[in-house]
Amino acid sequence: MKVHLGTDHAGFDFKEMLKAHLGDSGHEVVDHGAHEYDALDDYPAFCIAAAQGVVDDQAAGVEALGVVIGGSGNGEQMAANKVKGARTALAWNPDIAKLAREHNNAQIVSVGARQHPETETLAIIDAFLAEPFSGEDRHERRIRIMDEYESTGRAAL
Repeated sequence: MKVHLGTDHAGFDFKEMLKAHLGDSGHEVVDHGAHEYDALDDYPAFCIAAAQGVVDDQAAGVEALGVVIGGSGNGEQMAANKVKGARTALAWNPDIAKLAREHNNAQIVSVGARQHPETETLAIIDAFLAEPFSGEDRHERRIRIMDEYESTGRAAL
């Protein structure tokens, strides 16, 4: 699977380790930055690029997911969710990561590198990447409501 990555300075070191971990697991990694440590970097561009990569790949039929990383993961999630068609979930444990995929068909997971030990953060990401979307009607219906709102500004109630 292709995995798109984006991070700020707080997640830079973790991202570098994650690239090796994902490669060792057989994933194709696309690094959208940051490409060097800069405490004053502006993470939105990196996270938007990662999310756009996922959305574009999926639209082209390529199996792809994404990971955005920050100190808390909050801003990174917000930035990635600005991409039309992106569903980014902030996950703080493996169960939440699995539910984001299973119930919400999230394509991108956001994690806070300063919030968890490295092994726990890897477990969150691995759980997210391994979990398929259930495809259940109720979940599909809810996603369609979100998609409709994103496209039209109206949500069927």
